[in-house]
Amino acid sequence: MTVVLWASAFVAIRAAAPHFSPGALALGRLLAGAVTLLAFLLLRRQGLPPRAAWPGIALSGVLWFGLYMVALNWGERWVDAGTAAMVVNVGPIVMALLGGWLLGEGFPPRLFAGLAVAAAGATVVGLASSDGRASAGGVLLCLVAAVAYAAGVVAQKPALRHASALQVTTFGCLIGALACLPFAGQLASELTVAPLPMILWVAYLGVFPTALAFTTWAYALARSTAGRMGATTYVVPVVVVLLSWLFLAEVPRPLAVLGGLLCLAGVAVSRGRAGRAGRAGGVGRAGRAGRAGRVAPVPEPAGSAEPAVPGTPEAAR
Repeated sequence: MTVVLWASAFVAIRAAAPHFSPGALALGRLLAGAVTLLAFLLLRRQGLPPRAAWPGIALSGVLWFGLYMVALNWGERWVDAGTAAMVVNVGPIVMALLGGWLLGEGFPPRLFAGLAVAAAGATVVGLASSDGRASAGGVLLCLVAAVAYAAGVVAQKPALRHASALQVTTFGCLIGALACLPFAGQLASELTVAPLPMILWVAYLGVFPTALAFTTWAYALARSTAGRMGATTYVVPVVVVLLSWLFLAEVPRPLAVLGGLLCLAGVAVSRGRAGRAGRAGGVGRAGRAGRAGRVAPVPEPAGSAEPAVPGTPEAAR
């Protein structure tokens, strides 16, 4: 669901961008998302996050919800969509590197092999849709967006140990909206002249790709590693090509199809069995330290498919 909704955001942004400036579009999207999230927060009767979660929420709100959205919207004014996609797809690799360094997730070879294949596929998709229009400033803004996105996810991960996915997403979105308030004047003036369908596109961006997709992302991130979650986002270019074909009548070029297949292959490699072992090596480090001193469970008989887990009936035997 997250991947499909984020892919649909590119279609919505392309529709609304001619009528909204980059900062105003980001602020409108975040305000719509914040209202939706606050409504769900009240329905779920969840209050403020614990104090320990706030540093990660604040940092991810400024970097991912705020800086990323403004920089990407702005960068796409100066470069074509294909070039923007190629540059922004550096993000998952940066995310995996930061996760391995700052979060102790390690550097599983299979994960990085999959990232390399998927990044190559995303580059091929970008080349297929590029018209050669690019400027140094636009490329730099897209690179800023990629790094902000990666750093925001890595900052969000520790916050999810202390607060729910809904709390982390809601208050991150609110902080991002506060960071974008300098664009409030532009948004107010542009809303008065924008056609109603374009205003509805902005509302769609806030409700679905922001409120819903960011919450489902946070829910999954709390149960996985930043590197592996970043790898899954390489499916987005594939879905964008399909949605553009279905809704914008843009027939994909053969090169884009090839790139899409590479993206899917890379994601499959990164999430294979060895990737899961790598994740266990990174994420389980703290868990192994916490289990130190416990009585080791009796090993399962040879040929058992899964090892015994402490605390289960199998381990008791």
